[in-house]
Amino acid sequence: MPHIHIVLHEPEIPQNTGNIARTCAATGSSLHLIKPLGFSLDDKYMKRAGLDYWDLLDVRVYENIEEFYRANPNAVIYYFSKKAHHVYTEVNYPKDVYLMFGKETKGIPEDILLAHEKDTVRMPMKEGLRSLNLSNAVAIATYEVLRQHHFEHLALEGKLGEKK
Repeated sequence: MPHIHIVLHEPEIPQNTGNIARTCAATGSSLHLIKPLGFSLDDKYMKRAGLDYWDLLDVRVYENIEEFYRANPNAVIYYFSKKAHHVYTEVNYPKDVYLMFGKETKGIPEDILLAHEKDTVRMPMKEGLRSLNLSNAVAIATYEVLRQHHFEHLALEGKLGEKK
């Protein structure tokens, strides 16, 4: 069963983090938040976006990137950035993988990206656009990892026509 760890480096917008939390709950992924956060973990917009899934989540919070690296010394991490040379679909993701995304306004700091250049990937988009919405990018990446592992632990059959 794949285990995906979604890592948000200094997220700023509570609604994005709430939406990402909902994706994590739906896919069985863990959520790692690296401070400083641009909101309180009690933020009503974040809670509303995550709906009633918060109790289903494995959420871990770190004071800074160094604490994150110390707590996860053997993590296989892929860093998402529009500056990367490699496309995210070119990677064969392991079953236990960390997908790191940066803050909405600036992304992951360049020094981190340069230190991990071979593990930095991008999502193609039209020239001249700044970025995809963070929660959309996380969902795209998460489902690519799940697709590569044949959606092993997710329900694959729909229930169209069944009465509730």
